[in-house]
Parts: sequence; structure tokens; C-alpha cells
Amino acid sequence: MKLFSESHKTVFVVDHCPYMAESCRQHVEFDMLTKNRTQGIIPLAPISKSLWTCAVEASVEYCRIMYDIFPFKKLVNFIVSDSCSRILNSWSQEDQNLQELMAALASIGPPNPRADPECCSILHGLVAAVESLCKITDYQHESRTVLMENADRVANRGRIICLTNAKSDSHVQMLEDCVSETIHEHNKLAAGSDHLMQIQKCELVLIHTYPVGDDSLVSDRPKKELSSVLTSEVHSVRAGRHLATKLNHLVQLHFDLASTTITNIPMKPTLSVSDQEEQHANTSANYDVELLHHKDAHLEFIKNGEGNSREATLKETVTLKWCTPRTNSIELHYCTGAFRISPVDVNSRPSSCLTNFLLNGRSVLLEQPRKSGSKVISHMLSSHGGEIFLHTLSSTRSILEDPPSISEGCGGRVTDYRITDFGEFMRENRLMPFLDQQYRIDGTPEVPLERSKCQLERYTRYWPMIISQTTIFNMQAVVPLASVIVKETLTEEDVLNCQKTIYNLVDMERKNDPLPISTAGTRGKGPKRDEQYRIMWNELETLVRAHINSSERHQRVMECLLACRSKPPEEEERKKRGRKREDKEDKPAGKDYEHDKKWTESEKMKTSIDREKEDLAEAEIIKDSPDSPEPPNKKPHIVIEDVTPIEKTKGPMSLLSLWSSRINAANSRKHQEFFGRTNSVNNKAELYQHLKEENGTDPVENGKAGRQ
Repeated sequence: MKLFSESHKTVFVVDHCPYMAESCRQHVEFDMLTKNRTQGIIPLAPISKSLWTCAVEASVEYCRIMYDIFPFKKLVNFIVSDSCSRILNSWSQEDQNLQELMAALASIGPPNPRADPECCSILHGLVAAVESLCKITDYQHESRTVLMENADRVANRGRIICLTNAKSDSHVQMLEDCVSETIHEHNKLAAGSDHLMQIQKCELVLIHTYPVGDDSLVSDRPKKELSSVLTSEVHSVRAGRHLATKLNHLVQLHFDLASTTITNIPMKPTLSVSDQEEQHANTSANYDVELLHHKDAHLEFIKNGEGNSREATLKETVTLKWCTPRTNSIELHYCTGAFRISPVDVNSRPSSCLTNFLLNGRSVLLEQPRKSGSKVISHMLSSHGGEIFLHTLSSTRSILEDPPSISEGCGGRVTDYRITDFGEFMRENRLMPFLDQQYRIDGTPEVPLERSKCQLERYTRYWPMIISQTTIFNMQAVVPLASVIVKETLTEEDVLNCQKTIYNLVDMERKNDPLPISTAGTRGKGPKRDEQYRIMWNELETLVRAHINSSERHQRVMECLLACRSKPPEEEERKKRGRKREDKEDKPAGKDYEHDKKWTESEKMKTSIDREKEDLAEAEIIKDSPDSPEPPNKKPHIVIEDVTPIEKTKGPMSLLSLWSSRINAANSRKHQEFFGRTNSVNNKAELYQHLKEENGTDPVENGKAGRQ
């Protein structure tokens, strides 16, 4: 669809009812220019404008800025509403100028304060505005002629700006309902007509203006969508300079304009613009001039986030410094864009002097104000055919020169691109001629272009462009996995290679091998070794998880990775104890420290006992197997006869108690308990208990007699 934005058609509806003749109550000194006043003469009283005058001046200033910057394809239709609607101009390009508009407004004259207010209404103008939007402009007619049978593809959009003095919020809602119903009715009429167009989108901007000092009876409201065709916004503004500022702000929003303030403009007290003035510019005063233009002239400033905020005028401006011209306009400058300008205060002396200076064939270079470093000339003011343009000069590398190397980066800031890896990526994804038709598993023909797109999508699911942003792609150990995981299907050999790669990474972490972590832009030595491996594992998981849904074998690789990432409990406990040991070394000795030390030793012993239990259990299982051989390095069984029972004591257990409990637990599983020890007293068993009873003598005494 060939779109015409809302700014293509703008309809001004200005209220001409009797209440608009009321004073705005913003006084202007009428006799302030009289210097040599004769004594005894009373000065003239100050005057004030009417609401009608303030509305007309603000709307005409809106049109002036629009005509200066967009002399074509941006059209305005001016309507005055009182007892009926009076259209002052048409959509024809010949009527789009300030001379025709000012002459028509002069013929209308100010509103009559003695007219009957019951016969006057702003509704007449709003209905006429909707009818005007349905009319076809010359530009729309040309587009429809070019498209011929597809003429319906030409869109019709517009904007209605209504300046009135509303009575209340309910009055404003009534005006919005009237516009909505009128659009609905006229779209029905336009659907069956060849000379009208339906309205696809309409913006209604209601501006309620009231005298200075009075309270507003209407509240502001941001843009609101009333229907699929109509959006509305309400502005409550005091008359006078406040209304002019509001229209100046709206014209920038409606036409995507930006502001540039030129500072340090040298001017003499006279209005001459001769070369002698330029030579004596150092002795003249400096002035500032604010210009409006399309926002694309500030494209470089927007990218760099520059610009000075001006909250007082509800807009932003970019400050550029005047450079005293040394050359004529015939000298060529490399420009990237040219945009028409319009002074904000067109009647001021600085704006008039600058305009006359440029129209006489001179050019002005503008530089960015900087506190340090060399000056950067970014813009130039020059006139062409009686119109003044703001030229955007190229302050970076020219596109006419040799293209920059990819290693220079975007703007010279990023230089560590993966150039070699990108070359390998291009070699792996070269397009080949289509020879034989291939079919999918379900028997449907496979389109080569779609297959190529799918392959590119798989290869680029995770592909960092900068070396410093990746770890795994800088490691040779990950190459077997990274080159295989991007495949659409994996074989068993591919899965084994991926698992082998993961095991190698686990072995590297166990050996505490260094990783190629980039320390660019970081202070100190960079992250610690544990943090480096954590970053590596996270990135590897991101790569594998991006292809987890490709096939079941991809899922197996992911499961292997997750299993290897989970540390054994004894390793985690060992790291935890190491961290606790470091903390204890830094802590001063004391009563609490000795107590914590005992607890630490006991916990360490408990962990070693649990580990020994697991080893013994495994050995017992192996031994119970009939085919298992006897272990070559079998530890001798340790028997401790004098084992004191574990007594319940206050505080942590002693090392002897822990060791005894460990031995008892291990021995209880190895053999049946000795009968004599079970009947012993205080863990002491008497040997040869029945020998004395059989021989009738004491075995100890018989031994002594034998030796004698």
C-alpha cells in the first residue's frame, strides 16, 4: 500500500464565535519605542490581543514552519467556523502559501462580539474538516493513476487541529463524538464515489485556549484511540505566548523536526553583510539563532547520545558553534545530506541578519563545541536557489575511500572479531548447484533453498562474533563437540566424540589447567580459576541447549554434560572445607576459635569415616562374588583388644571415640564376634578358662614348675 501519512493533510479549524473576541489579558507595551517623550504627555496604555488573534498567529506560524521545510506534498486546509464553515483555501498546490492564507484571513476579519452565540458553533468547522479530508489531493490522484486498477492501495490519512474555547470536558467529548460519527457517515459516501476517498486514519488535536489568569475548565489528555479510524488528544493552553509555544512544539512532533542553536554569531550594529564586517567580527557582539529542520540532520548526534536538553521549550536542541567563513560557496564539501531550515523567531534581528548573509551567496561552517581536543566541523549552512539548507558534513571515514578492514571494527572500537572462524563458517556453508531432487523422510520433496536456510539457522543459533565474548570457541579441546553439535542428525560415533570432549574438559578442570579467558577491559588479574571454569561450563551448556531439540542423540549429549557438571559430594565437601580452612586461618586464636577447631576436626573425621564405609562396602560386594580373585594388596585386619566404650560426653566427640566406632563398624561386618569377647568383663577375656577344671592345677603354676 502506498501510504500517505497524517502529515500529508492538515486541516486547521479556528473558532470564530463571539467569545473568541475576548482579551487574552497578556498586555503589550504600545508606547515603549518612544524615547524623547515631551513632558506632560500621557503615554499610551498597553494593549492586549484577543483569543482570535492569538489563535490565528499561532496557527499561521505553524504553517510558516511547515511551508519552509516542506514546500511540497505537505498540505494545509484552513477553515473558519462561526454560524457556518468557511474554507479559506483548497488542497491545490497553488493555494499552499502564506500570502493566500493571510489575504483570506484578512477578508474574514475579527469575530463580532455582539453576534448571537447561539447561532455560532465549532461543529460546523469540524464537519467541513472531515469532508475536506475525504477529497483527493493532486498527489493522491497521481498515485492512483499510476497504480490504475490497484488504486485502492493508496491510503488516505489526515490530521485535524481545532483551536477553540471549550466549556467543559463533556463539551470536548461531544466534539469528539461528532467527528467520529461524521467520519463514519462520509466513509459510507466515499465508498460509492469516484471523487472521494475513505479516511483510513484521522488524528484529532483539540486545543482549548483561555485568557491568562483564568482557570482552565478542560483537562489535558494524551493521545487516545476512540475507534479504529479516529484518535484524539486534548491540550489546555493559556493564550498569548503560551499558545505560540505549544503550536511550535506540535509542529515539531507532527513533522519529525529537530532544533539546532547556532552560537557565537558575530554581527555589527548595522544590518550590512560586507566583507569588512567579517574582518572586524572580533569586535562585534555574538548572538544565537535557533533553527528548525528535519531530525535526520542530527542522526549522528542521536547515535552518540549528544544534544542539550531545553525543558523550558519542551524540546531538545543541538548547539553548534559558528566558524568564521574563509572560502566561497563554490568550494566543494563532502556532504551526506541537505535539509531545509526555518528560523524559530523569524522576525528577530539575529535571524534576519543570518538569513540575509546566507542568501547573498555565503556559506557558514558549524563545529561541535568541545572542551578539549581538535574541533570537529559537522555541518554547513548554505543557500541554493533562494532556499537555505543545513548540510551534514561527513566527520568520519568517507564512503568514497577504500573500504575499511574488518579488523578496524565498527567505529574503531571493536577490533577482536572472529575473522578466521567466520571464514571457516563461510566455507562450511557455501551454496552448491542443485542437481538431484531430494526427498524428506515423509516422502515430500525438499526445497534446496529452505534446506540452506535451515542449515544457516542451526549454525548461527549460538555464534559469538567477538573473541572476548566467548571461551569455548577459543579452546581446541571443544572443537570436536562444537563442529558436531550443529548437525541436523548425530551418529553414535558423534555422540561418543561429544562425550569424550566433555570428559576431557572435566579432566582439565581436575588438573586446574588455565583457560583462554579474555581480560580486556577488566582490572586486576581477571576472574579466578573456579570462576573461569564456571563461565566455560555455562557457555558450553548454552551451545548444547540451543540444539537439544534436534534429535534424541542431541539430548544424550546434553544429559552427559549435565551429569559431568554436577560435582561429587566429596569434592564439594573438600572445596567447602578448604574455604573454611582459609577463613579460620585469618581468624585470631581464642576460646571460640579452639572450640570451632575441634568441630572442624570432628567433621573432617566423620567425612573420612563415611568414605571408608563406602570403600569397605564395595570391597565386600566384590569379595562375595565367586569369580572374583583375592585382592593383591589386602590390608591386614587390625584388632584392638582394649577398646573403651563410647561414652556420651558433653561437646564434640574425641578422635579416639570416632576411630573406635569406625573399627567396630568395620569389624562387625567382616566376621562373627569372638565368643570370649562377648562374655568378657571390661573388654578383657580370660584365656583357657576350663583348663584348671580338667587338670586340677593352675596352668600358670604348672608352667613355672616346668621351667624350674
